[in-house]
Amino acid sequence: MLTDAARILLFPALMAFAASSDFFTMTISNRVAVALVAGFFALALYSGMSPQAMMWHAGAALTVLAVTFVFFARGWIGGGDAKLAAATALWLGFDHLMAYLLYASILGGVLTLALIRFRLMPLPTALAEQDWVKRLHNAGGGVPYGIALAAAALLVYPDTPWMRGG
Repeated sequence: MLTDAARILLFPALMAFAASSDFFTMTISNRVAVALVAGFFALALYSGMSPQAMMWHAGAALTVLAVTFVFFARGWIGGGDAKLAAATALWLGFDHLMAYLLYASILGGVLTLALIRFRLMPLPTALAEQDWVKRLHNAGGGVPYGIALAAAALLVYPDTPWMRGG
């Protein structure tokens, strides 16, 4: 029963927190990635995942971390985005990684276009005084890509063994 609750709630709750945090602060705490990694291994061990399967999941995470590290070094994404993508890949494994990356790319493009459009519009006075709105509206600001990463993860997660119960 506890395992079922953790499977259903832990990953989606952390994804929602990461997205909302990135939306309001343009940062994703390291604690989110640490909680995802710790939660994965705790749940994997408790649910009886084989060591070989855990290693394959870790391989997916390390692959994504290597690629996103390069993206971070080039200034294309933030460090929190890189860690979130890698921690998400740990949960999804290679079996669901391509779908996740495809969704993240599409949703990230839509988010970026929507943000560009938003930044061209004048802000109503009530919104212009909100720090988080100012950050989003800043033409030189970044894109809270964690929103797209989290949304993509939530689109893929129902198809994973975590949600199928095995």
